[in-house]
Amino acid sequence: MNKSELIVAVAKNADISKKDAEKAVTALFDIIVDEVSEGNDIRIVGFGTFECRERKERTGCNPRTNEKITIPASKVPAFKAGKAFKDAVDKK
Repeated sequence: MNKSELIVAVAKNADISKKDAEKAVTALFDIIVDEVSEGNDIRIVGFGTFECRERKERTGCNPRTNEKITIPASKVPAFKAGKAFKDAVDKK
């Protein structure tokens, strides 16, 4: 499912117009990106947690030349599914 398909599904499920659904979906994505990029977590009980994780500097290898390279430290977004989400996917 891509973003436009998600918007159609939200509009149908919430019985709202596609325009309103697009505003809601876009606003949700913007809030998640803004909060996680500032280092804040977003916890939605039963669904999951969006968070920012820090990767340490590490040594890698260029596969073409086998030259050792240093990969700098970075921050990456992460999502951890909640128990209800995991159970729904696994259908226990």
